[in-house]
Amino acid sequence: MEWRGRRQSNNVSDQRGRGGGGFGGGGPMRIPIRAGGGGGIGFLIIIAILWLGFGINPLSLLGLDQGGGQPTRTAQGPGPQGTADETDDFVATVLADTEDVWGRRFQAAGETYPEPKLVLFTGSVNSACGQASAAMGPFYCPRDQQVYIDLSFFQQLDRQLGAPGDFAQAYVIAHEVGHHVQNVTGILPRTTEMRQRMSEADANAISVLVELQADCYAGIWAHDTYEAGYLEPGDIDEALNAASQIGDDTLQRRSQGTVVPDSFTHGTSAQRQEWFKRGYEGGDVAACDTFQGRI
Repeated sequence: MEWRGRRQSNNVSDQRGRGGGGFGGGGPMRIPIRAGGGGGIGFLIIIAILWLGFGINPLSLLGLDQGGGQPTRTAQGPGPQGTADETDDFVATVLADTEDVWGRRFQAAGETYPEPKLVLFTGSVNSACGQASAAMGPFYCPRDQQVYIDLSFFQQLDRQLGAPGDFAQAYVIAHEVGHHVQNVTGILPRTTEMRQRMSEADANAISVLVELQADCYAGIWAHDTYEAGYLEPGDIDEALNAASQIGDDTLQRRSQGTVVPDSFTHGTSAQRQEWFKRGYEGGDVAACDTFQGRI
């Protein structure tokens, strides 16, 4: 992806090194999802990494203080091109791209796009949806309309899950911004209210549809970025590989050796690839209706 020397968003808030304090009575790790948030794309990923790579039970993270040291502008680990000091610029450029894409599309519909903030944090962070650890992975909180990312997640995406590349990382950001689009268009509040009245299995099924639509919206962003001339050979393959590596079936098979469809919350690898491709190939928001009249 060609990103150097381009516009960067001013909507990036750097909270790295500040820490978020201990969890105390803050509740379960899934608060941002069940309390009306866009499902963190990395929640199941981190579960798989902890079990497979380190033998850590993710539940042991509850109550852990993961506060860091002094604030810093240095990224936690290598950036998209293997350097630490470029990651901030990369993230700000991708966020600016999403602002341009959705700003134009909202304007064409006679509306104004309310740009989200993207919060960089280390270890743990306080959000309007509750306190969250880096073990959540990236997530979107509709209560404050902010995307939260601990940049160490990009290392895990590459090294533990086999999804390298700057466009794989950009796909993650675009997916979370897709939840913001769902929020401001009313989809996220409606589906959250629906899930609260359902059984766990039915609520999970709705969550899958929410996540697949966010994948489709990420494809919309990729489509417009391609039209603008910023994609490079192999970029879409990186995104599709990332979508495959973080499918519920793939992660469950890796972490526990079996697949339990009723517990899916994000969709299978094939579904995630399919819906990203729908957005990318057609560039039509109407084609991203995963719900088909259910909401």
